[in-house]
Amino acid sequence: MGMTLQELARHLGAELKGEAEALIERCAGIETAGPDEITFLANARYKDHLTTTRAGAVLVSPGIECPDGLNLLICKDPYFAFRNAVIALQGVRTHPEPMGDDGTGVSTHAVIHPTATIGADTKVHPNVVIEAGASIGSGCHLYPGVWVGTDAHLGEDCTLFPNAVVHEHCVLGDRVTLHAGVVVGNDGFGYATHAGEHHKIPQHGIVVLEDDVEIGGNCVIERAAMGETRIGQGTKFADLISIGHGTSIGPHCLLVSLVGVAGSVNLGHHVVLGGQVGVAGHLTVGDCVQVLAQSGIASDIPSDCQIGGAPAVSADTAKRNALAGTNLAELFRRVKKLERTAAKD
Repeated sequence: MGMTLQELARHLGAELKGEAEALIERCAGIETAGPDEITFLANARYKDHLTTTRAGAVLVSPGIECPDGLNLLICKDPYFAFRNAVIALQGVRTHPEPMGDDGTGVSTHAVIHPTATIGADTKVHPNVVIEAGASIGSGCHLYPGVWVGTDAHLGEDCTLFPNAVVHEHCVLGDRVTLHAGVVVGNDGFGYATHAGEHHKIPQHGIVVLEDDVEIGGNCVIERAAMGETRIGQGTKFADLISIGHGTSIGPHCLLVSLVGVAGSVNLGHHVVLGGQVGVAGHLTVGDCVQVLAQSGIASDIPSDCQIGGAPAVSADTAKRNALAGTNLAELFRRVKKLERTAAKD
């Protein structure tokens, strides 16, 4: 599925500087790419690789100084252009056909309740269980071990990898991806402590995942006690993330691995939570907030800021605090020495 650089530049909306008829077959990283592969430079710290790369072409942003003789595709966002080049050159990932396929794309080894509905061109593998009243849209792909609960709804073109679970009444929009081991809609962690014992509060709400949400492996999104837990359109999770009951996460957020968000939290749009960030319950985090890894959010956060630390403060302050804390033993020694000197005086 190769393309000439001229064809690829036209497809990506990039400016070509170099050999128009050079043939590109695949995509690769800048350190390993060969003469028939295209790579990209999106981070200036890797610019020295431009002098050693064997790539047939490099996607770069305007103004980057490059060695003579290197084929370039110049564009505003090289990383996004590289993503589009991967799709153009290597195609969209294909999925295996279900075992026991009888020609319908639905395995004869799946367990599907008679009242469940399955859309056209949906693939269902062995050991999938679809309960009563559940509806699966067209073009979906359900891998082995998937369980879809009573009256749950999946939109079109959803992909559920092995052992993903969608509990009863929960709703997935179109083009939602759940990676292996994801649980959507288990009971929220809600207990009333009375006379020294913890009594479970019934969890009657649901989870809603809007269009184009992708959830990484082994994440858990709790159903609300009442109402809904909602994940906004285009939001992406890495692996091992826990979202508490009744929380609302806005559109186009990014949550990195090991994030934990407690219940009844409201996150705005385009929020980024770094790895191992924790968010206490009943808080509001504004739009376009960026949170450094291992931070703890214990109060409301306004929009358009960068924060870090535990408890979280401005990112600049958090970095200074971290730097100051790298040699506390030496600081302690100096203070004790000053105290002894002062005591003698």
